[in-house]
Amino acid sequence: MLASSILAFLGVSALVIVTPGPDTAVTVRNTLFGGRAGGVFTALGVSVGQAVWAFATSLGIVALLVASEPLFLAVKYAGAAYLVWLGLHALRAAWRLGEGGDATAARPARRLGRGAAFRQGLVSDLGNPKMAVFFASLLPQFVPAGQPAFTAFLALGLVFSLMTFLWLAAYAVAVARAGDVLRRPRIRRAIEGVTGVLLIALGLRIAAEQR
Repeated sequence: MLASSILAFLGVSALVIVTPGPDTAVTVRNTLFGGRAGGVFTALGVSVGQAVWAFATSLGIVALLVASEPLFLAVKYAGAAYLVWLGLHALRAAWRLGEGGDATAARPARRLGRGAAFRQGLVSDLGNPKMAVFFASLLPQFVPAGQPAFTAFLALGLVFSLMTFLWLAAYAVAVARAGDVLRRPRIRRAIEGVTGVLLIALGLRIAAEQR
């Protein structure tokens, strides 16, 4: 029973993790700006955010967040606003690339620092209240009978965050390897534009979604 429960948890987690979302979009964009290190540190920030959600679930804090309408809405709107802000920055970068043309491409791009990449990944994940609902609804289903809830919740949450880090870090490495091609002005402008629209759409969707 324990082995079956763990395998089921790993399968469900893998399906959720590989589905593209805000964290994936932020990781791809930060890889283009900060190289492989920028992408990996973004992935690290996302996984740390998930570890925080897992710890909060273990302590019962997430249950209070989900039960409190004002607090839940505050987190939801703050996270949505942050994604929209990142999306607007991406659109502005795409517009500047189009306006500057070859002159913009000739200038060395300012690389995204590791600290900034980590912070963006962390805030992107902590600002998504769907993670709170996800952990609160998913983890209890896979806690073995007779196991301490705190330990089981925390262990499952940490496994999920580790899986997320490995997936997003692999994403970052793949994007970094294609970096020279993806940083060509026209391609980079298209990616910035698409990423900007995607982030804004995801932010608006989070803001409009019910629990």
